[in-house]
This record gives sequence, structure tokens and C-alpha cells, in this order.
Amino acid sequence: MNVTPDLETPRPADGAGFSDAVTVAFGDPRANVYGLARAGLAEGAASELALLFHGPQIVAGVAESVPAGERPWETQRVVSRVAEPLSRWEAAFDAGAEGGFALELEALGAPAVLDPGSEAGEAGGMIGYEHLCRVTGTVRVGGEEIAVDCLGQRDHLWGSPDWRRMSLARRVDAWLGDDLGITLTSIRPARVREHDTERRTAVVLEGRPVEPHPIADPRLSTTYDGERRHRAAGFELWPPEPDAYPRRGAGTAVCGTSLNLGRLRMDCAFFHWRMEGRAGVGRYDVLRHAA
Repeated sequence: MNVTPDLETPRPADGAGFSDAVTVAFGDPRANVYGLARAGLAEGAASELALLFHGPQIVAGVAESVPAGERPWETQRVVSRVAEPLSRWEAAFDAGAEGGFALELEALGAPAVLDPGSEAGEAGGMIGYEHLCRVTGTVRVGGEEIAVDCLGQRDHLWGSPDWRRMSLARRVDAWLGDDLGITLTSIRPARVREHDTERRTAVVLEGRPVEPHPIADPRLSTTYDGERRHRAAGFELWPPEPDAYPRRGAGTAVCGTSLNLGRLRMDCAFFHWRMEGRAGVGRYDVLRHAA
């Protein structure tokens, strides 16, 4: 897929179950705040999903369907605007007295194309693109305003996920510097229990400005607690060269929560990551059938 400015607008609906969404996420370990905001469109309706954490505590959150507004990517409490296509964006979340944020995001280079490939796509994967970003703005925790200057991401994904054909979808992002980011997706087909049967894709965003480098063989291992929430993880990124060594990273969760999305459960966590002597932050989401 060639990422062009026209893709910043909502994609034409393509069949039943088609959805389209933009998401921004950020983590500032210095300020100890982490958050995400998602605005979506599906079958003539809109949805909003947003979370804000201060340290391990959730400050504010919302996940619900709302009437579609006049402007795409703007709902009652979540706003996502394109300031300059494929380069600069604005995002906001307002949960009233609980808190919220107002952010500006600037791309640090070219986007990663997120496409699980033909096999995973047939199982219901979403396609789109993601930018590693420098994020600045303010976070509001109750009556306190906190300035943020950190790393994050902005992605645009669309498709018709068929949850009859898959049982679990993972999304891992690590933001390790203005010149290094990792994004990894993994889809487990239905009626399969083994972790190593998941269909995985990964891209390294690296350089100044960053450029995408697809990974031939990404691997992901995860440790869960008694409630099936992910608490620690490690990844190996094997390049296509047969004699090359993998790039490895590991992380632990610093905050997170579980959301009931009707037929699905979403476990969302922000992680502290380490890779090749560098420290960063990121997110790790797991979407699965609700029990």
C-alpha cells in the first residue's frame, strides 16, 4: 500500500462489519502520564475510546458508541484533527472534572504500513498505517495541568474484522527514541490455542528521519497474571538475512485496564521497554472474545 494524503480521510465502506478509526497514544515517563484516544466510524455510527493514566492509576476513560458528528474523527469527548496530512495532527480527550488532554503530534518520518498479509487479512485483520511521533501538549489530572513532551504514535486503520475466524489480536508498539520505534501485530486464528501459530508482522521505524524496515520473522512472548492480563513481554525481530542476529526487546507493564466492548474484551496496557541498551515506553493491546 502506498500511503498518500488522501488516506487521511475516512475510507469508503467495504462490506458488512467495516470499521475505520484513527488512534493516538503517548507516554511520558518523566511526567508519569500515559494515554490514548480513538475515534471510529462503523455502519453510520461513531465510537469513542479514550484512556488516561497517572502512574499506575486510571484517571479517566470512555468506551462507547455515539451519534456520528458532522466532522470525521470528532465525537463528544474525543477529537482528532489533521493539521497537515501525513505530518502533523491535533488530538484531545475531555472527561470533564476527571481529566483529559490536548496534544499536538508531529511525525518523525515515514509511516509504517500495517497490513497483516493475505492469510491474516482473510482471518479479519485491519490494514492502515502508523507514524512514530513527537507529542507535546498538556494533560489534565483533576485540577492539575501537566506539560508533556514525549514520544507516541498516530495510526489510521480500517477493514472488516471477522471474529468468527480469529480468536485473538495483539498489537505491540515500543517508542524508543526520535530515531527508533517498533510496531508488531499478531493474529490468532479461531479454534487455535498455541501461541506460535499466530500470524505476526512487524516493522522497525529507524533513522533520522525514521524509515520503515519490515521484519521477516517477528516473535513475541508474553507473561500473564491470574486474570489473563499481560504483565511482561519480550520480542525478537529476525531480519531477512540468513546469518543475521535478531534484535531483542523486553518490557513490563506500568499501567493498564480491561474494557468490555460487547462481544469482545480489550486489555490495554502501557509498557516500559528496553532494547539494545535504550529505554522507552509504548503500548500493548490484546483484543479477544469476551468470556
